[in-house]
Amino acid sequence: MHSHGPLSRSKPSHPTINPHDLPPNAHPASLMFLTVTHSLPSLSQALTSLTASSHTRRLVALVLDTFSADAVEVARRFGLPAYVYHPSSATALAFTFYYPSLDEDEIVISRKFGELVLSEPLRLPGCMPFDARDLSDLVQDTSSDFHATLVHLCKRIRHADGVIVNSFLHLEASPIKALQNGKNPPVYPVGPIVQLSSSNSSSSECLAWLDDQPENSVLYVSFGSGGTLSYEQFDELAYGLEMSGHRFLWVVRAPNGSALSGYLNPQKEDPFEYLPKGFRDRTQGRGFVVKSWAPQVEVLRHGSTCGFLTHCGWNSTLESVMSGKPLIAWPLFAEQRLNAAVLSGEFKVALRPRVNEKGIVEREEVSRVVKCVIEGEEGKEMGKRMGVFKDAAISALSKDGSSTRTLETLATKWRNMEI
Repeated sequence: MHSHGPLSRSKPSHPTINPHDLPPNAHPASLMFLTVTHSLPSLSQALTSLTASSHTRRLVALVLDTFSADAVEVARRFGLPAYVYHPSSATALAFTFYYPSLDEDEIVISRKFGELVLSEPLRLPGCMPFDARDLSDLVQDTSSDFHATLVHLCKRIRHADGVIVNSFLHLEASPIKALQNGKNPPVYPVGPIVQLSSSNSSSSECLAWLDDQPENSVLYVSFGSGGTLSYEQFDELAYGLEMSGHRFLWVVRAPNGSALSGYLNPQKEDPFEYLPKGFRDRTQGRGFVVKSWAPQVEVLRHGSTCGFLTHCGWNSTLESVMSGKPLIAWPLFAEQRLNAAVLSGEFKVALRPRVNEKGIVEREEVSRVVKCVIEGEEGKEMGKRMGVFKDAAISALSKDGSSTRTLETLATKWRNMEI
């Protein structure tokens, strides 16, 4: 990173990665890590070009994505401090630092076949206790390729000169203070970093539909940019929304056997074809269904939106915080279960639907939690608590706010490196 000025007047070339160099059927996270690994020579070449150019201001730091942590060593070769940007919560960062030593605590009874069993809840410094179900997508079978990737990345991040985290003090005060214990790299909470607006939102039909709905009457339903449901769960959600009798705006993606399918393969199927027969006719007027994408920032900010049924991705969580809307926590994969546990158990701004023995949220349960959020006292209390977090988020980003001061401290540190 430069303290100021353009990166370069001539752009170095960035050769693409040959897919045949990557192992087939590997975990998506492992593929991201390997893609970065194959790109390190290109990064070295680019840094060589930048440092040799007379038109380039002196480089003072390199800021890396979590999956690019191996580039810390590249930065070292160029005498650059390296910082990792962690786009998720401070709680998830605490787990990231802890993960390589998980087995040393001897609380893991089994992690075979994706079924995690713990002898007791996991207690991380500054965090609430976590049950096995909150960690099941994070703690991998030791024989999996992803486990080795996770251990490697978690250890490598500790070699960074600092970690920039997308959170703020009032939201996660205890985890952040626990992370700033001198044993970890310095942690810089600079969030919430969220989009201020969505692209192409001005012509969105769903916003026009929201304009015609009563205030605080609509549940927004979305599972992020790539999350998908199973065929059975897709049906149960549809029938549950219908049973609730409440208004909803649902971003629909075709069901699939994998919750990750929307990330792994672009969807070509029409998701409307999978809706229950007659569903759109029966819910006409109080339900609005859109394919694949909606202007989420504007939807959440809209006065007609009352709550958000979400997969608990951290970006979506922070966008809901900034809009002050309570949540129905429906995690799918990765650290989303961890986020859901914190949102429902610690922050108390989310309801977490009960699942049956097959892991399905049945339609009656969908209807129950929708009613709780939109018409129940519990939903109103969650909304009040979320409003407090909204005010705190706005304060953190203000001129004298905690996140602004933290970022200024870091920028000043980099600026002094140039002198």
